[in-house]
Amino acid sequence: MDCDGHDNALSKPTLNDMQATLLVEKVFGLRVSEIRSLPSYGDQNFYVKVQRSEESDDLVTDYVLRISNAYDSQKNAEMLEVQTEVMLFLKLKGFPSPAPCLNKDGQVLSLENIDYGFGLRTHMVRLLTFQLGTELAKCPINAHTLYEVGRMAALIDKSLHEEFQHPKLKSLYREKFIWKLTNVHMLENFLDVLGESKEKRVVVDVIQQFKEEIQPNLNKFRPCVNHGDLNDQNILLEPVNTVNGICQEENYRISGILDFDDMSYGYYVFELAVCIMYMMIENKEPILVGGHVLAGFESVVPLTSDERDAVFLLVNCRFSQSLVMARYNVSLCPENEEYLMITAKTGWKHLLTLWDMGKESVEKIWFGIAESYVNMKKTLTKVPYGASVLTETYRDADSRSPTV
Repeated sequence: MDCDGHDNALSKPTLNDMQATLLVEKVFGLRVSEIRSLPSYGDQNFYVKVQRSEESDDLVTDYVLRISNAYDSQKNAEMLEVQTEVMLFLKLKGFPSPAPCLNKDGQVLSLENIDYGFGLRTHMVRLLTFQLGTELAKCPINAHTLYEVGRMAALIDKSLHEEFQHPKLKSLYREKFIWKLTNVHMLENFLDVLGESKEKRVVVDVIQQFKEEIQPNLNKFRPCVNHGDLNDQNILLEPVNTVNGICQEENYRISGILDFDDMSYGYYVFELAVCIMYMMIENKEPILVGGHVLAGFESVVPLTSDERDAVFLLVNCRFSQSLVMARYNVSLCPENEEYLMITAKTGWKHLLTLWDMGKESVEKIWFGIAESYVNMKKTLTKVPYGASVLTETYRDADSRSPTV
């Protein structure tokens, strides 16, 4: 078995730099001047810089070569096609999404037979424009950024739900996809990796509540297509301006949304829960995060009472998915432990804290912060629980929105 639970014959690609360089030149007809491997989960990514042709008017020289794992390349080709078309759609709508590039045959997807030491294996290959910016995980994050992350998540889902069409859209249903929040119960198959521990007891409780409170009530949530993985490494930020050469915290904006491989049909409240969970990971005041993300999300898609009632449990469900599957995948691929366990560094602490505090206490904080945004005026306002924000920033943000 490999890191994604598939047979070794369908594992993650492991090309070296030279093989990736030759692949770019063969498939896309571009001459590579620089290439380096990028962190990845189940696929393989490379940063690629190409030499600009004198005959070309294309000013883009920086790309990401994305080589999908062989399982998805062979079994889920339609899904990869839809994901790629989503990126193009969002880019054209003004979102900071990568754009897929045409290969020599005028297509955005190439199914290639590649030998990197295990015989020929078939992989789907894409070349995407490189998004400038710094990973959110490496930036100082305040209320403004959290609000904008929630707002961006809602804008993406709303735009896809209302306008995106594709004949193969059903490929995103992904009924057995372990990372869908509808499939939290599937974690029961992996609980042995937790041993006998408090962590396991909490996850068991989370799963049980999910089966009692979420599964029977999915019809009460509004459906949409979810990005599904808006974590602090898949969101890029850039400074709007600087003072004396130093970027001010509140002057960051979202410059890139990456990694659409976990896209699936879900619900608006699922996207919100995923965002809140990942924004908590590196935050110095993690319990406050949910209120700011919720406020940003609801500025675009206000939640129903049933959806609001589910947020707390769904955030805990996503923590459970991420932490259990990380532990499981490390047992299969210990050489990739550093990358796989990024969330676990603080994730278990956050999950246990949320569960110990309980739904009522956490909701009081989250909904209180969210409500404060509704009552803001165009003045400098002190948000409850210690985070200062400039409301003018949020009102002006509407003029910078992607078109929806």
